[in-house]
Amino acid sequence: MLQRIVILGAGFAGLQLARRLKGSQFDITLIDQYNFHQFQPLFYQVATGRLEPSSVSFPLRKVFQNKANVHVRIAAIEGIDRTAKQVITDAGVFPYDYLVIATGCTTNYFGNANIERYAFPMKSTTESIALRNHILLNFEKALHATAEELEGIMNIVVVGGGPTGVELSGSLAELKKNILPRDYPDMDFSHLNVYLLEAGPATLGPMSKVSQQKSQAYLESMGVQVKLNTQVKDYDGKQVLLADGRTIATQTLIWAAGVTGNVPKGIDSNLLVRGNRIKTNQYNQLEGASDIFVLGDIAYMETAAFPKGHPQLANVAIAQAKNLVQNFTRLQKGAALLPFTYKSPGTMATVGKRKAVVDLPFMSFQGRFAWFVWMFLHLMLILSVKNKLIIFINWAISYFTNDTTLRLILLPTKHQVDLYKEEGKDG
Repeated sequence: MLQRIVILGAGFAGLQLARRLKGSQFDITLIDQYNFHQFQPLFYQVATGRLEPSSVSFPLRKVFQNKANVHVRIAAIEGIDRTAKQVITDAGVFPYDYLVIATGCTTNYFGNANIERYAFPMKSTTESIALRNHILLNFEKALHATAEELEGIMNIVVVGGGPTGVELSGSLAELKKNILPRDYPDMDFSHLNVYLLEAGPATLGPMSKVSQQKSQAYLESMGVQVKLNTQVKDYDGKQVLLADGRTIATQTLIWAAGVTGNVPKGIDSNLLVRGNRIKTNQYNQLEGASDIFVLGDIAYMETAAFPKGHPQLANVAIAQAKNLVQNFTRLQKGAALLPFTYKSPGTMATVGKRKAVVDLPFMSFQGRFAWFVWMFLHLMLILSVKNKLIIFINWAISYFTNDTTLRLILLPTKHQVDLYKEEGKDG
């Protein structure tokens, strides 16, 4: 009987691991709440109508066609029974010989219920579509809005100056400049304000000082109002309340200010660190467990090179998955495990057309060349050749025309909405 590996999560780490084990002598079960892999770095382009969601999503069953040893299951994880070596889900119980937790992270609202209720996160394809719908519907409302309503519509607030916040703010600024005036010739978009609020002293905090300064300069040159050392205290759906007492009227607050780990029930809270990440040893094993591995954003491994854990990046997740593939092979042979080592290839972020910043271990550069490097490396990470081609074509059209044709408002049917309401009443 083949040894059973259950993988929780089909993000960069989980999918990479399953793909590399699909022809192995293991029985693989890959569990995720969605039936597709999501390319998170480009969610902001879905939210601003530059890419369709299908371009950054890929069906899991398509990846594993004709691979009898890989079983895809769409389910919500309810807990882990470490004694019985089982994963409990709403679709049944899955026994394992080895368990891999690669459940990633979700939006961290830092305990603020109002922000969680009214703000727009962007950690999934569906959330990106919801944000796109909201933004486009707001501009339709603006055509007949009152002066008070118009102020809230014409202020878009992005919270969080990391790569997601910077890239989204730049994309919104380009939407304001190049697209909206053509779509709505009877509206004055000089009154549209894009705010980027960052609680720290710089945008792109983990990057070099030159990249921080350049990214801020790029944003400000595009008309984004960057507010550093500015903390959001509350939001009621109409007014953002800042820690210093100031307010900003807005109907659109986009929350990109932090993440927290999706930790399944059954993991000892003593093994959790800041950000709800799970502590592992140098082999990505859960501390005190030889049969459970933790990969990707949710994993926290302290090393000499990364005393505060590895950065929560796709490259780290993919590298950890590749290392674990080798270790599963070594486990079958009874050989010693290989410790995970990571050498950062660099970090990057794009701000807008021909505007990007790149930090390599030995140098930093910005501008047009950095932008082309960013595009090339992101295309290489896309799963399928078809998706790479579609994204490239869309980018090329956008580059030469400063426009896209993807601004569709896709809402649930009235029947679906009514069903959701009925289910909510029934608990």
